[in-house]
Amino acid sequence: MNRRFRQHWLWIITNLGALFPALHLLWDSQMGNLSINPIDDITARTGQAAIVILLLTLAVTPVQIVTGYNPVAKIRKSLGLWAFAYALVHLWVFVGLDYGYSWRFIVQDGLVQKPYIIVGLLALLILLPLAITSTRGWMKRMGKQWKRLHQLIYAAGVLAVLHYIWVGKVFFGKPVYFAVLLAVLLAVRVPPVRRAVVQARQRWWGKRQSVSTQKAPTDKVHAAKARAAKARAKKSTVSVPEMPR
Repeated sequence: MNRRFRQHWLWIITNLGALFPALHLLWDSQMGNLSINPIDDITARTGQAAIVILLLTLAVTPVQIVTGYNPVAKIRKSLGLWAFAYALVHLWVFVGLDYGYSWRFIVQDGLVQKPYIIVGLLALLILLPLAITSTRGWMKRMGKQWKRLHQLIYAAGVLAVLHYIWVGKVFFGKPVYFAVLLAVLLAVRVPPVRRAVVQARQRWWGKRQSVSTQKAPTDKVHAAKARAAKARAKKSTVSVPEMPR
């Protein structure tokens, strides 16, 4: 069990963390902690969970570029699926709980009064084929086309952030933070920026290695002196037997 956890600890923690917003929402709904308009609360919280996890999905590659820690790529698929799941629940709350599956009401009232819904729906429609083709089997069948298809997640991220800003109708606070974060995550992927970041990381890591190699001989000398001093002290404490008279 411990060995398996050490091998998959990042994947386990990621999935538990992604599950937390859903569990927290269920807890609040059961304990009566939601507001007088629980549908709005559920809509807002599922939507925010979706966009946060989507941004975390887009952060995987920049984390690899900046840190060189490649095992983080193992959680990209899980994060993407969780983002899609929350976005799907977000849509279901709007269609089912808010509008009671009345498509006429959705078209006449929802899409006319709330055009940002179309932007969010486009983001979800982009995530749909990405979720379906996230398996290794689809990756083998599609070949090079698989990577091209999954690059559409960048468009989904832009649409999701635009949807979030439009819903809030504010240009400060979380919407701005999400927009700036998305811009940084996309900028790191630009080849010149990526090369500059990798070179900076390699220079910094090279300096650390050179410092550690310079310290290593000194540490060995100190250790050898300490052992020699310990041996001399041990010899001095050995008692000399008396000569027989």
